[in-house]
Amino acid sequence: MRHFLTLDDFSKDDINEIIQLAISIKKESKEKNFKSYLKNQKLAMIFEKSSTRTRVSFEVGMFELGGYALFLSKKDIQIGRGESIKDTSRVISRMCDMAMLRVNSHDTLDEFAKFSSIPVINGLSDIYHPCQILADYLTMVERDHLGSVAYIGDGNNIAHSWLMLASKIGFELRVATPVGYEVNNEVLSKALKNSEKSCAKIIITNDIKKAIENADVVTTDTWISMGQEEQKAQRIRDFKGFTVNDDMMKLASKNAMFLHCLPAYKEYEVSESVFEKHSDEIFDEAENRLHIQKAIMVWLDKYR
Repeated sequence: MRHFLTLDDFSKDDINEIIQLAISIKKESKEKNFKSYLKNQKLAMIFEKSSTRTRVSFEVGMFELGGYALFLSKKDIQIGRGESIKDTSRVISRMCDMAMLRVNSHDTLDEFAKFSSIPVINGLSDIYHPCQILADYLTMVERDHLGSVAYIGDGNNIAHSWLMLASKIGFELRVATPVGYEVNNEVLSKALKNSEKSCAKIIITNDIKKAIENADVVTTDTWISMGQEEQKAQRIRDFKGFTVNDDMMKLASKNAMFLHCLPAYKEYEVSESVFEKHSDEIFDEAENRLHIQKAIMVWLDKYR
């Protein structure tokens, strides 16, 4: 049995297999040829943090795969009243076939997975967001944009997952963050170690122009993630100059793709004009959350 907690646990072949499975399942979906890969299976969805794309993609995805998804907030289960994570994990393992968690701390995921007898999927943690980055990569594959990637913004779970993906697949990734908002050193060390095998090129900088120059893909994320609202004023000051606008996109390659994992806060991390110019790419990326989620669940089911 395998879990899906971080891309660091997967090989290049594993990742590409999931991507090809997503392409196949997406084609079936577009043809309304839904196959019951997970007929009558139950997915427990535990949300410590609310979500639009994560909830809809997993819930609709499980339905289209022939299964059933159960939404569980902290208010709905005893974990919100102090039941231990390991006990919750063992209970859910007896009643469901898979579990997806969207949590505040990655430690919660690790603890849940340790005591789980069913596959556990990381729907988001403070350290990684692997489902999102595979949806991004699927969008790149579909649109044949497989060159260098520039990530601009906070050194957060999205940046960390880009590091894991690049270091496994072997492409060039440039991460530009403001001073004081750099990526986690432990995550960076893992990525650099992986890169020795994959020959990925990873550049960490505080210079947005250095990161974007001739990049084939430019991507960003919100400056103020959930739980950071009290830091908003400070972060807006600290991230001054890190807005991906038309002038910045002119530095990228001629036909560069722009991606955003959403929700987007216009005129902060991205200008309105850049967002609308690349809206087809962005909403393809959002839709691909559905298809990659389905592929991850089907792929994990093979290893149960």
